[in-house]
Amino acid sequence: MTLRVLFAVHAIVTFAAGAVLVAAPSAIPSTVGISVEPASYLLCYLLAAAEFATSVLSWGARYVTEAKALRVIVISLIVMHGASAVLEIHAFLGGLSAKIWGNVAVRVLAVLLFGYFGLGSPPIDREGSRD
Repeated sequence: MTLRVLFAVHAIVTFAAGAVLVAAPSAIPSTVGISVEPASYLLCYLLAAAEFATSVLSWGARYVTEAKALRVIVISLIVMHGASAVLEIHAFLGGLSAKIWGNVAVRVLAVLLFGYFGLGSPPIDREGSRD
C-alpha cells in the first residue's frame, strides 16, 4: 500500500459513510444502539457534510506532492480519527454500547496507517516514485 492508495480508500469509505448518513440517517448510529429521530436528522446531515468534505480532501490529496502540504493533510486526518476514537471511548464510558469498540478499532487503524504511510515515508512525486 502507498499513501496515494490509502487516500483513495479513505475517500471512498468517507464518501460512502456520508451517503448513508443522508439516505438513511439513523442507520449508522443504530449499529451502536443510538436512536435518531427524524427531528434530529440535521445532526446526521451535518456529519454527512463533514464526511463528504473529508472524502474530497482525501481524493484530492492523492496527487499532492509538496511535503508540507501532505504533512498538514495527514496530520489533520490523524487528529480527526484520533479525536473521534477518544470521543467514542468517552461515549462508551458514559454508557454507549460496547459495539462502539469496532469503530474505535477502525479509527485507531486509520491513525496508524496515516502515521506510517504519511509521516513515516518520504513524499510521492508526480510519477508515483518516492523522493
